[in-house]
Amino acid sequence: MGRFIFVAVGGAIGALSRYWIAGLTHRMFDQGFPWGTLCVNLMGSLVIGLLWGVSEAIEMSYNMRVFLFLGILGSFTTFSAFSLENFSLLRDGEYGWAALNMFLNVFLGLVLVFSGHWAATRCGTALLQS
Repeated sequence: MGRFIFVAVGGAIGALSRYWIAGLTHRMFDQGFPWGTLCVNLMGSLVIGLLWGVSEAIEMSYNMRVFLFLGILGSFTTFSAFSLENFSLLRDGEYGWAALNMFLNVFLGLVLVFSGHWAATRCGTALLQS
């Protein structure tokens, strides 16, 4: 049960940080482009890289890893985890797996967003009208 608390508290910190940073960025820049999301994703990627490097250099408890990587960064941006996983694959020389992971996440993610939207607008509308 203790690990759930670490994830929950970290998740609250990450989600609130995402909300604040994305909102601040959105107010600062042109609103025709999702600058807030880009900023959060890039910041999360930098932070996860820094923290991963630190965690390899010093001993970090499992609970601290759960709190930082799954809790805070997991709710701040899953893009940071995606970036770290691809970094690990590329560093290990697993170029094919890295390319496949990038393609499947980005391409299939977009296909599923379009599919979900289509299903909601076509099927959902029909259900609501009946």
